[in-house]
Amino acid sequence: MSDRAAWEAVGDWHHAWFTGIVLTAVSRRGSRDAAELVFRIFRRQQQATFMSGLKKLGLDGLPPAVAAARYHYLSNFIGGVGVEYVEESPTKAWIRYPPPRWIWPGATICGIPSEVNPAMLRGWHANNGVMLGRLGLGFVCTGQTVDGDPGLEGYYIEHDRDLPPEERLRFARGERMPRFDPATAPRLPAADWPAERIAKAKRGYAMEYCRTALQEAVALFGPMEGGHLLGLAARLVAMQLFHETAAALGTAERGFAAFLRAMFAASGDTATVSEGEDGLTVTIMDLALLRGIAHPHDAMVVAWSDLLAGALAAHDRFARIERTGPLAWRISA
Repeated sequence: MSDRAAWEAVGDWHHAWFTGIVLTAVSRRGSRDAAELVFRIFRRQQQATFMSGLKKLGLDGLPPAVAAARYHYLSNFIGGVGVEYVEESPTKAWIRYPPPRWIWPGATICGIPSEVNPAMLRGWHANNGVMLGRLGLGFVCTGQTVDGDPGLEGYYIEHDRDLPPEERLRFARGERMPRFDPATAPRLPAADWPAERIAKAKRGYAMEYCRTALQEAVALFGPMEGGHLLGLAARLVAMQLFHETAAALGTAERGFAAFLRAMFAASGDTATVSEGEDGLTVTIMDLALLRGIAHPHDAMVVAWSDLLAGALAAHDRFARIERTGPLAWRISA
C-alpha cells in the first residue's frame, strides 16, 4: 500500500462525510438551515485560505477577476475537483465545474435543493472582491448543476463602481461559458507541485471541509443538535464506506485493528491501537481533524468518534465501542 493510495482513500472517506453532513442537514433540518450551514462553511474556508492561497499559487499580482478565477481553477485542481477556466479579458474570467460535481458525487446531487448550492457562491465567490479590497469585483452565475444545467459555471467581472452586497452575486442563465481549451489553462509549477504533494493536498482538501463543518455545525445548531447531526452523518457514511475503504487501504482481510492503524496513519493522526484479550484499546495523542481549532468542543470529538462506531458496526455488528477518556476508546466483541 503506497502513501498516495492511502491518502486517496482517506480523502474519499472525509469527502463522503462532508457531503453526508450537508445531506443530513437538508433531510433533518430543511433546506434553509442547510443553506445557512453551507454559507458559513464556505465563508470560513475563504477567510482562512483565500489570501494565503493566492500567494502560494503566485496569483497575488494579477488583476482581481483573473486572480480570483485562477485561484478557483488551480486550488480545485489540486483538490481533485473537475474545473475549467476561460479568460476573456483582464476584467472578466470564467470558471466552470462540469459534471460530475465533486461536492455532490453520484446520486447525492438529487438530494440538494436549489437554494443550498447558491449558498456556497454567496459564502465564497461573491466575497472575493471584499477580500481583495476591490469592491467592484462580482461573480455572475450562469448555470447550476443542481438545477439541471451541464455544470456550475459563471464569471468574475470587475465593474467601474463599487458593488453593494446584494449585487456581488447575480444570476444570468442566458449566458454560457466559451469552450474550454486545456492547453491555454493555468498550470501549477511542476517543480513545486510533484504528484506526491498533490496527493497529500487532495487529502487535506477534503479533511479541511470536515474540520470547518465541525465548527460551523456546532456554532450554528449548538453542541447537542449540531453534534448529533455531525455524528449521524459520520455513522451512516462510515457504515456505507467501511468495506470499500478497508479494501483501498489493503486491510480488508487483516481485521479491524489493522484498518484503524492504516486510517490513523494516512490521516496524519498520532494514535496507538493495542490488542488485548478483552479487545482493542484506541488512544489518540493528536487528532489531525482538530488541528487549528483553538478550543474544540467535546461534541466535535463525539461526532468524529461516530466514524469509528459506524465502521465497527459494518465490520461486526455485535462488537461494542466505549469511550474511556477524552481521546480514548475500548472496542470489545
